[in-house]
Amino acid sequence: MQLIEVSDAADDRLADFRDLMDSDVRPDRRGVVIAEGVNVVERLLSSPYPVRAVFGVPARIEALRPFLEPLDVPVFVADKWLLSDVVGFRVTRGVLAAAERATPPDLDALLGGARHVAVLEALNDFENLGALFRNAAAFGVDAVLLDPRCADPLYRRSVRVSMGHVLRIPFVTLPGPWPASLSVLATHGFQTLALTPAAETDLRRIVPPERWAVLLGAEGPGLTLETLAMADHRVAIPMAPGVDSLNVATAAAVAFAHLS
Repeated sequence: MQLIEVSDAADDRLADFRDLMDSDVRPDRRGVVIAEGVNVVERLLSSPYPVRAVFGVPARIEALRPFLEPLDVPVFVADKWLLSDVVGFRVTRGVLAAAERATPPDLDALLGGARHVAVLEALNDFENLGALFRNAAAFGVDAVLLDPRCADPLYRRSVRVSMGHVLRIPFVTLPGPWPASLSVLATHGFQTLALTPAAETDLRRIVPPERWAVLLGAEGPGLTLETLAMADHRVAIPMAPGVDSLNVATAAAVAFAHLS
Protein backbone atom coordinates (compact mmCIF):
# COMPACT_ATOMS: atom_id res chain seq x y z
CA MET A 1 0.00 0.00 0.00
CA GLN A 2 1.34 3.41 -1.01
CA LEU A 3 -0.29 5.85 1.43
CA ILE A 4 -0.31 9.37 -0.06
CA GLU A 5 -1.83 12.45 1.59
CA VAL A 6 -3.28 14.95 -0.88
CA SER A 7 -4.34 18.56 -0.30
CA ASP A 8 -5.00 19.84 -3.81
CA ALA A 9 -8.24 18.95 -5.59
CA ALA A 10 -6.53 19.60 -8.92
CA ASP A 11 -3.89 16.91 -8.31
CA ASP A 12 -3.52 15.00 -11.59
CA ARG A 13 -3.13 11.73 -9.72
CA LEU A 14 -6.81 11.91 -8.75
CA ALA A 15 -8.04 11.88 -12.35
CA ASP A 16 -9.92 8.57 -11.97
CA PHE A 17 -12.08 10.12 -9.25
CA ARG A 18 -12.76 13.56 -10.73
CA ASP A 19 -16.29 14.72 -11.62
CA LEU A 20 -18.02 11.36 -11.30
CA MET A 21 -21.58 12.63 -11.68
CA ASP A 22 -21.49 12.13 -15.44
CA SER A 23 -18.88 9.40 -15.62
CA ASP A 24 -21.47 6.77 -16.53
CA VAL A 25 -22.04 8.37 -19.93
CA ARG A 26 -18.60 9.75 -20.77
CA PRO A 27 -16.80 7.55 -23.33
CA ASP A 28 -13.38 8.44 -21.89
CA ARG A 29 -14.38 7.01 -18.50
CA ARG A 30 -16.06 3.75 -19.49
CA GLY A 31 -12.89 1.76 -19.06
CA VAL A 32 -12.72 2.61 -15.34
CA VAL A 33 -14.82 0.83 -12.70
CA ILE A 34 -15.68 2.94 -9.64
CA ALA A 35 -16.63 1.45 -6.27
CA GLU A 36 -18.07 3.54 -3.41
CA GLY A 37 -18.16 2.72 0.31
CA VAL A 38 -16.20 0.36 2.55
CA ASN A 39 -18.21 -2.78 1.73
CA VAL A 40 -18.19 -2.22 -2.02
CA VAL A 41 -14.51 -1.28 -2.11
CA GLU A 42 -13.70 -4.39 -0.07
CA ARG A 43 -15.51 -6.53 -2.66
CA LEU A 44 -13.65 -4.77 -5.44
CA LEU A 45 -10.31 -5.46 -3.76
CA SER A 46 -11.09 -9.19 -3.69
CA SER A 47 -12.49 -9.30 -7.23
CA PRO A 48 -10.74 -10.05 -10.55
CA TYR A 49 -10.83 -6.34 -11.46
CA PRO A 50 -7.29 -4.84 -11.34
CA VAL A 51 -7.29 -1.99 -8.81
CA ARG A 52 -5.80 1.31 -10.00
CA ALA A 53 -6.14 3.49 -6.88
CA VAL A 54 -8.12 4.11 -3.69
CA PHE A 55 -9.19 7.54 -2.41
CA GLY A 56 -10.83 8.26 0.94
CA VAL A 57 -10.91 9.89 4.34
CA PRO A 58 -8.54 8.54 7.02
CA ALA A 59 -11.15 6.58 9.01
CA ARG A 60 -12.40 4.68 5.94
CA ILE A 61 -8.89 3.95 4.72
CA GLU A 62 -8.04 2.59 8.16
CA ALA A 63 -11.09 0.30 8.06
CA LEU A 64 -9.80 -1.13 4.77
CA ARG A 65 -6.16 -1.39 5.85
CA PRO A 66 -6.12 -5.22 6.16
CA PHE A 67 -7.25 -5.48 2.54
CA LEU A 68 -5.05 -2.65 1.23
CA GLU A 69 -1.73 -3.51 2.83
CA PRO A 70 -0.97 -6.52 0.58
CA LEU A 71 -1.63 -4.45 -2.57
CA ASP A 72 0.86 -2.34 -4.48
CA VAL A 73 -1.55 0.47 -5.34
CA PRO A 74 -1.66 4.19 -4.49
CA VAL A 75 -4.01 5.00 -1.61
CA PHE A 76 -4.84 8.72 -1.51
CA VAL A 77 -6.01 10.24 1.79
CA ALA A 78 -7.79 13.59 2.20
CA ASP A 79 -10.44 15.24 4.34
CA LYS A 80 -14.11 14.90 3.41
CA TRP A 81 -14.29 18.37 1.86
CA LEU A 82 -11.48 17.81 -0.61
CA LEU A 83 -12.84 14.34 -1.39
CA SER A 84 -16.21 15.86 -2.29
CA ASP A 85 -14.58 18.65 -4.32
CA VAL A 86 -12.77 16.12 -6.47
CA VAL A 87 -15.68 13.74 -6.96
CA GLY A 88 -18.24 16.48 -7.58
CA PHE A 89 -20.81 15.52 -4.93
CA ARG A 90 -20.94 14.86 -1.20
CA VAL A 91 -19.33 11.47 -0.64
CA THR A 92 -21.18 10.18 2.41
CA ARG A 93 -19.52 6.77 2.26
CA GLY A 94 -16.05 8.30 2.62
CA VAL A 95 -14.03 6.11 0.25
CA LEU A 96 -13.84 5.18 -3.42
CA ALA A 97 -11.71 2.86 -5.50
CA ALA A 98 -10.96 2.77 -9.21
CA ALA A 99 -10.19 -0.39 -11.16
CA GLU A 100 -9.70 -1.56 -14.70
CA ARG A 101 -12.21 -3.85 -16.34
CA ALA A 102 -11.57 -7.56 -16.19
CA THR A 103 -11.47 -9.74 -19.29
CA PRO A 104 -15.03 -10.95 -20.07
CA PRO A 105 -15.54 -14.67 -19.42
CA ASP A 106 -15.82 -17.19 -22.22
CA LEU A 107 -19.51 -17.85 -22.79
CA ASP A 108 -19.29 -21.63 -23.21
CA ALA A 109 -17.00 -22.02 -20.20
CA LEU A 110 -19.30 -19.81 -18.12
CA LEU A 111 -22.44 -21.78 -18.97
CA GLY A 112 -20.62 -25.07 -18.65
CA GLY A 113 -19.98 -24.38 -14.97
CA ALA A 114 -23.29 -22.69 -14.13
CA ARG A 115 -26.60 -24.12 -12.90
CA HIS A 116 -28.68 -20.99 -12.34
CA VAL A 117 -28.65 -18.09 -14.81
CA ALA A 118 -30.44 -14.78 -15.27
CA VAL A 119 -30.94 -13.43 -18.80
CA LEU A 120 -31.75 -9.74 -19.26
CA GLU A 121 -33.35 -8.06 -22.27
CA ALA A 122 -33.07 -4.28 -22.79
CA LEU A 123 -32.56 -3.40 -19.11
CA ASN A 124 -31.20 0.13 -19.34
CA ASP A 125 -31.86 1.50 -15.87
CA PHE A 126 -28.62 1.53 -13.86
CA GLU A 127 -30.32 1.11 -10.48
CA ASN A 128 -32.59 -1.74 -11.57
CA LEU A 129 -29.56 -3.46 -13.01
CA GLY A 130 -27.60 -3.07 -9.79
CA ALA A 131 -30.50 -4.25 -7.64
CA LEU A 132 -30.97 -7.29 -9.86
CA PHE A 133 -27.32 -8.30 -9.45
CA ARG A 134 -27.65 -7.93 -5.67
CA ASN A 135 -30.71 -10.20 -5.71
CA ALA A 136 -28.92 -12.67 -7.96
CA ALA A 137 -26.08 -12.89 -5.44
CA ALA A 138 -28.54 -13.37 -2.57
CA PHE A 139 -30.20 -16.39 -4.20
CA GLY A 140 -27.21 -18.14 -5.70
CA VAL A 141 -27.46 -17.17 -9.37
CA ASP A 142 -24.21 -18.25 -11.03
CA ALA A 143 -24.12 -15.96 -14.05
CA VAL A 144 -25.96 -13.16 -15.83
CA LEU A 145 -26.38 -12.90 -19.60
CA LEU A 146 -27.32 -9.61 -21.26
CA ASP A 147 -28.68 -8.71 -24.66
CA PRO A 148 -26.83 -6.02 -26.65
CA ARG A 149 -29.27 -3.29 -25.57
CA CYS A 150 -28.72 -3.64 -21.83
CA ALA A 151 -26.93 -0.94 -19.89
CA ASP A 152 -23.41 -1.64 -18.69
CA PRO A 153 -23.49 -3.38 -15.26
CA LEU A 154 -20.17 -1.72 -14.40
CA TYR A 155 -21.50 1.82 -14.50
CA ARG A 156 -20.91 3.54 -11.17
CA ARG A 157 -24.54 3.60 -10.05
CA SER A 158 -25.06 -0.06 -10.91
CA VAL A 159 -21.98 -1.05 -8.91
CA ARG A 160 -23.16 1.04 -5.95
CA VAL A 161 -26.74 -0.28 -5.91
CA SER A 162 -25.52 -3.86 -6.30
CA MET A 163 -23.42 -3.38 -3.13
CA GLY A 164 -20.49 -4.58 -5.19
CA HIS A 165 -22.03 -7.95 -6.06
CA VAL A 166 -21.86 -7.10 -9.75
CA LEU A 167 -18.10 -7.47 -9.26
CA ARG A 168 -18.39 -11.09 -8.16
CA ILE A 169 -21.12 -12.50 -10.41
CA PRO A 170 -19.74 -13.17 -13.89
CA PHE A 171 -21.69 -11.69 -16.77
CA VAL A 172 -21.39 -11.57 -20.53
CA THR A 173 -23.26 -9.91 -23.40
CA LEU A 174 -24.66 -12.51 -25.78
CA PRO A 175 -23.53 -12.15 -29.38
CA GLY A 176 -26.08 -11.29 -32.03
CA PRO A 177 -28.47 -11.85 -33.54
CA TRP A 178 -30.86 -11.51 -30.61
CA PRO A 179 -32.89 -13.47 -29.53
CA ALA A 180 -31.62 -16.35 -31.68
CA SER A 181 -28.46 -16.36 -29.55
CA LEU A 182 -30.54 -17.68 -26.64
CA SER A 183 -30.27 -21.10 -28.25
CA VAL A 184 -26.90 -21.46 -26.51
CA LEU A 185 -28.83 -22.11 -23.29
CA ALA A 186 -30.49 -25.22 -24.69
CA THR A 187 -27.11 -26.39 -25.95
CA HIS A 188 -25.88 -26.35 -22.36
CA GLY A 189 -28.96 -28.08 -20.96
CA PHE A 190 -30.82 -25.12 -19.47
CA GLN A 191 -34.57 -24.83 -19.29
CA THR A 192 -35.65 -21.24 -19.88
CA LEU A 193 -38.46 -19.55 -17.95
CA ALA A 194 -39.74 -16.22 -19.23
CA LEU A 195 -41.37 -13.96 -16.64
CA THR A 196 -44.41 -12.19 -18.05
CA PRO A 197 -47.66 -11.01 -16.40
CA ALA A 198 -49.56 -12.32 -19.43
CA ALA A 199 -48.61 -15.94 -18.77
CA GLU A 200 -51.23 -18.41 -17.55
CA THR A 201 -48.77 -20.64 -15.70
CA ASP A 202 -48.23 -19.78 -12.03
CA LEU A 203 -44.54 -19.64 -11.14
CA ARG A 204 -45.31 -21.61 -7.97
CA ARG A 205 -46.39 -24.62 -10.08
CA ILE A 206 -42.96 -24.89 -11.69
CA VAL A 207 -40.78 -27.66 -10.31
CA PRO A 208 -37.30 -26.14 -10.48
CA PRO A 209 -35.20 -27.95 -13.08
CA GLU A 210 -31.58 -28.78 -12.37
CA ARG A 211 -30.38 -26.04 -14.71
CA TRP A 212 -32.59 -23.02 -15.21
CA ALA A 213 -32.38 -19.62 -16.86
CA VAL A 214 -34.85 -16.85 -16.00
CA LEU A 215 -35.60 -14.38 -18.80
CA LEU A 216 -36.40 -10.83 -17.66
CA GLY A 217 -37.44 -7.82 -19.73
CA ALA A 218 -37.22 -4.08 -19.20
CA GLU A 219 -39.61 -2.04 -17.10
CA GLY A 220 -42.78 -1.29 -19.04
CA PRO A 221 -42.46 -3.25 -22.28
CA GLY A 222 -41.25 -6.48 -20.70
CA LEU A 223 -39.94 -9.27 -22.90
CA THR A 224 -40.45 -9.02 -26.64
CA LEU A 225 -42.69 -11.54 -28.39
CA GLU A 226 -39.66 -12.96 -30.18
CA THR A 227 -37.89 -13.63 -26.89
CA LEU A 228 -41.01 -15.11 -25.31
CA ALA A 229 -41.21 -17.51 -28.23
CA MET A 230 -37.71 -18.78 -27.42
CA ALA A 231 -38.62 -19.76 -23.83
CA ASP A 232 -39.48 -23.27 -22.66
CA HIS A 233 -42.01 -21.88 -20.16
CA ARG A 234 -43.85 -18.58 -19.77
CA VAL A 235 -44.63 -17.97 -16.12
CA ALA A 236 -46.31 -15.28 -14.04
CA ILE A 237 -45.98 -14.26 -10.40
CA PRO A 238 -49.45 -14.32 -8.78
CA MET A 239 -50.45 -10.94 -7.35
CA ALA A 240 -53.39 -9.33 -5.63
CA PRO A 241 -56.16 -7.84 -7.77
CA GLY A 242 -55.37 -4.37 -9.06
CA VAL A 243 -51.61 -4.96 -9.25
CA ASP A 244 -50.44 -5.91 -12.71
CA SER A 245 -46.66 -6.06 -12.33
CA LEU A 246 -43.60 -5.72 -10.11
CA ASN A 247 -40.37 -3.82 -10.47
CA VAL A 248 -38.07 -6.02 -12.55
CA ALA A 249 -35.50 -6.47 -9.78
CA THR A 250 -38.26 -7.41 -7.32
CA ALA A 251 -39.80 -9.86 -9.78
CA ALA A 252 -36.37 -11.39 -10.32
CA ALA A 253 -35.92 -11.84 -6.56
CA VAL A 254 -39.26 -13.66 -6.26
CA ALA A 255 -38.36 -15.97 -9.13
CA PHE A 256 -34.84 -16.64 -7.89
CA ALA A 257 -36.11 -17.39 -4.38
CA HIS A 258 -38.68 -19.90 -5.64
CA LEU A 259 -36.37 -21.64 -8.08
CA SER A 260 -33.42 -21.88 -5.72
